[in-house]
Amino acid sequence: MSAKYSTIKKLLYIIIPIILIAIVVLKLKRNKEISKEKVYTYDKSQPILVKVDTVQAGVYDDVITYSGTFEPNKETKLSAEGQGKVNAIFVELGTFVKKGKPLIQLDNSLLKLQLQNVEVQIDGLETDVKRYSILIQSDAILGIQLEKAEQGLKTAKIQKATILEQIAKTNIKAPFDGVVTGIYCEIGSFAGPGVPLLLLTDIQHLKFTINVSESDLQIFTTTNTYKVSTNIYHDDVTDGEIILIGSKANAGNSYPIQFLIKNTPDLRIKSGMMGQVEINNSQNSVIAIQSNAITGAADKPMVYVIREGKAILTNVSISKRLKNNAIISDGINSGDVIVTSGFISLYDGANITTK
Repeated sequence: MSAKYSTIKKLLYIIIPIILIAIVVLKLKRNKEISKEKVYTYDKSQPILVKVDTVQAGVYDDVITYSGTFEPNKETKLSAEGQGKVNAIFVELGTFVKKGKPLIQLDNSLLKLQLQNVEVQIDGLETDVKRYSILIQSDAILGIQLEKAEQGLKTAKIQKATILEQIAKTNIKAPFDGVVTGIYCEIGSFAGPGVPLLLLTDIQHLKFTINVSESDLQIFTTTNTYKVSTNIYHDDVTDGEIILIGSKANAGNSYPIQFLIKNTPDLRIKSGMMGQVEINNSQNSVIAIQSNAITGAADKPMVYVIREGKAILTNVSISKRLKNNAIISDGINSGDVIVTSGFISLYDGANITTK
């Protein structure tokens, strides 16, 4: 009896796991069948609802804006041509001066004394020339005496002119209309050649410089004028005339374009301000599509073109992206119908229905 019980027990140890495994297998199989029933299987024969648009070529108004910086038309540091002490400064920082206005007076007292001495010599020599001219007519003196007096008079007059020129240079004047933007001396300081005294800046006219890529150089010509404005005074729009188109690229591989503009009457535009120039680069027969119609990678853009009721994935070339539009240079033509929305289930060659 004990042996029989032992055999039954061993059989149970074998049968029970087999039964449990069978139950698990049947359960898993049933679950798989239920999952298959719940999974949605897409029917590729059914058309996909998409939104489309017809491509049309036309005029595309392209306004391009370039930023740049205003610079003074002329700017120079004034210094004395001779040596001397600064006796007077007639201007202050920010003073607008006209060409020829005295700015600084250097000490010229010694030169004035030299001038008086020369003038006394000239008076004496002129008297001698007159007296010798009378005496030589009566043969009272030799002709060489008159010649020496006349030569001395010429020399003295040259000395006088030289001293007058030196005195004039002690009065430093404005070489052009401008604003005093720097004062580097004070009364009593020493002035000499090459020592800056004042900085004079001309902002009645300004230079406006932008940097453009080589592909945009063709947009600019010296025969046209362009609208230039400042970033803070948007209403102050003025015409800019191109005075320079760069012949050599800078470190950023861009080319400088420089405009000459006239400042406002109150000189509101200052040197160093930021501004912009707008270029209207309108193009005819251009194909422009919405950017949301483009799919694929950035280096391989594509669009879905509708042909015979199917969505055909087509490569395109984009010449320029502007805001929400893309300019297409190759891949689609005017009259083609393209998909603009409904891309979730869309694939190449899919049957479509449109709205």
